[in-house]
Amino acid sequence: MAQEVEETMKRIQSHKGVVGTIVVNSEGIPIKSTLDNTTTIQYAGLISQLSDKARSVVRDLDPTNDLTFLRIRSKKHEVMVAPDKEFILIVVQNPVD
Repeated sequence: MAQEVEETMKRIQSHKGVVGTIVVNSEGIPIKSTLDNTTTIQYAGLISQLSDKARSVVRDLDPTNDLTFLRIRSKKHEVMVAPDKEFILIVVQNPVD
């Protein structure tokens, strides 16, 4: 299992424009990251909260539905979030125009 995670993170990291990847557990604690510690903690805390809120909104709109992917784009970065039951995968990349 750990080998699969390593390979997946390396594959994602090799894509053009990817700044870093973070794997966060269900409590919002970063487990694995390719970013520096300060940035990792900031992204992990804020994105896990946002993911929880987005999941609540989706479920409020349709109780049979669930959040599968979240994409946030700013002027500096694009953040892609893939929430799961136990983990959240966060990918930060430079936006491509």
